[in-house]
Amino acid sequence: MRHNAIMLELAILGFLHDAPLHGYELRKRIAALTGHVKPVAESTLYPAIKRLEKAGLLARRTQPGAGAAPRHVLTLTPEGHAELRRRLAHPADIDITDENRWFTLLAFLRHLDDPSAQAELLSRRMAFLRQPSSFFYEGDRPLRAEEVEDPFRRGILTIARATSQAELSWLRRTLDTLRAATDD
Repeated sequence: MRHNAIMLELAILGFLHDAPLHGYELRKRIAALTGHVKPVAESTLYPAIKRLEKAGLLARRTQPGAGAAPRHVLTLTPEGHAELRRRLAHPADIDITDENRWFTLLAFLRHLDDPSAQAELLSRRMAFLRQPSSFFYEGDRPLRAEEVEDPFRRGILTIARATSQAELSWLRRTLDTLRAATDD
């Protein structure tokens, strides 16, 4: 299965963990989370819902709609809850390193009840962010903002550095809190 479909399914499971939703409301919530990157089309969302329903992870019940058409409300089954926790506990490396996938994972990480498992994922993200990297290279060497003359590329690197520093600061604080919870 393509990785984008896996992240869409994670978002579906995560939002339905929070509350039963009908498809339109689910689509709006997913678009609010990921829409700036890749809007969710009905032709993508509804097949994913059907796959999850066929796998026994979702249940559908019909209720009267505001107009003439009935609405289908989706709920997470106990198997769906377990699958969400499994997917949160064992994400692929790309889910940790790709910012958009990371945000989807992070949006639902509270549903992984084990603070040590949460801390492990945050530690993986921290290790990734600490690796030297850049959008621009001289040979194999990553370039820093101060080494780039193009003001627009320098801007990209400056913004990325500030974002990474803010995230690293948040990761350290959150890891301290999670580790303190496991020490109790």
